[in-house]
Amino acid sequence: MAKKRVAAIVKINLPAGAATPAPPVGTALGPHGIQTMEFVKQYNAATESQRGQVIPVEVTIFEDRSFSFILKTPPTSELLKQAAGLDKGSATNRRELVGTVTRDQVEEIAKTKMPDLNAFDLESAMKQVVGTADSMGITVAE
Repeated sequence: MAKKRVAAIVKINLPAGAATPAPPVGTALGPHGIQTMEFVKQYNAATESQRGQVIPVEVTIFEDRSFSFILKTPPTSELLKQAAGLDKGSATNRRELVGTVTRDQVEEIAKTKMPDLNAFDLESAMKQVVGTADSMGITVAE
């Protein structure tokens, strides 16, 4: 069997188990000739257990209009908002602090994100999470 040729790779952040064919799915996949309803069914089935979170997906679209997708870990900002119990981060980071997370929570988030981060060890991953927290106005308690 010959390898399929890749036509495009599309990355979208979608709510787990609750995606619909409306934008952003339709606008991202429609121009490539993908049946959005088929993608939505497969995505929702794959992410049903993670409802309530935002799960990024990387959709590989082939020239014959078939597709495959890879689920990623939730965005660091979403995990930090959940850990701090916030709806959103600070509009003016460094001036307005909106929440606090513990060092243990940062470590847990870093472990969750490790497959998708470009870090060699847990300490480097934690530094990336702390950087994201800082930019969101969330302090890290020692």
